[in-house]
Amino acid sequence: MYDVIIIGAGPAGMAAAIYAGRAKLNAVMFEKEFVGGQVTKTYEVANYPGIADVIGPELALKMQAHAKEYGIEPIVEEVIDIEPEGKIKKVMTKNKTYESRTILLAMGASWREIGVPGEKKLKARGVSYCATCDGAFFNGKNTVVVGGGNRGVEDAILLAKFSPKVYLVQDLPHLTAQKILQEKLSSLDNVEVLTNQQVLEILGEDKVTGIKIKDKESGEEKILEVEGAFIAVGMTPNSEIVKGKVKTDQWGYILANENCETDIPGVYAIGDIRDKKLRQIITAAADGAIAINAVEKYLIENP
Repeated sequence: MYDVIIIGAGPAGMAAAIYAGRAKLNAVMFEKEFVGGQVTKTYEVANYPGIADVIGPELALKMQAHAKEYGIEPIVEEVIDIEPEGKIKKVMTKNKTYESRTILLAMGASWREIGVPGEKKLKARGVSYCATCDGAFFNGKNTVVVGGGNRGVEDAILLAKFSPKVYLVQDLPHLTAQKILQEKLSSLDNVEVLTNQQVLEILGEDKVTGIKIKDKESGEEKILEVEGAFIAVGMTPNSEIVKGKVKTDQWGYILANENCETDIPGVYAIGDIRDKKLRQIITAAADGAIAINAVEKYLIENP
């Protein structure tokens, strides 16, 4: 019987593990893919207090090492179901059922698809959702980024180091990224920003050869000749295992209060999986600390 089971080893889960370890809680953490979550797909982290200009994978390793100091290492095993009701909660993996007094849901979110012809067919053959992971493969090749938010602009800045020409396609009349990122982008001579453009199709048979776009105002269509198409249009919460078990919003993000408490007593949602205004590494880590504080209170009140 555990005091707390943490599902997900991104920044939120890692912070929760550190605080759980410091609180001497009997805790276990599960991760189905890779420790660090989306941080491992971030090229440069420049806004985490006290750690300037660190690459994402390096920050993830630092967090993992910190949690290990308190005796908590993630078990790489996929959680396939949970039973959150009652004082004894159950978490099921493919191999075993675990019992705990509380559960922290920290499964994060995944990249969203744009749903155009050619996208699925050409995945891993020029279509990518992670410029940090795949950008270097397009050294000397033209690329396009779809999406004008923080992620899209960050990806375009990164790709500009490899590609002779980078297009940034945004379906709105303007970019939505932070001003400091837009300023950095505008300083790059090999990046062309195309706003108010609808992506119609990603072209190619065995690999990406171009992308067809349409001007939403004039209706003009044109093809951008690129070999890499990087999709950066937001995230979808990884909340499948809790659907119908805890309250979510219309997009699937888990509803939780300022203490990260869901509508089920003893069940908490932290990080990118929960409904919140700002999804950043620092806010995810803060969620982990807040949730463990709430867990400690719950365990005292529910012996």
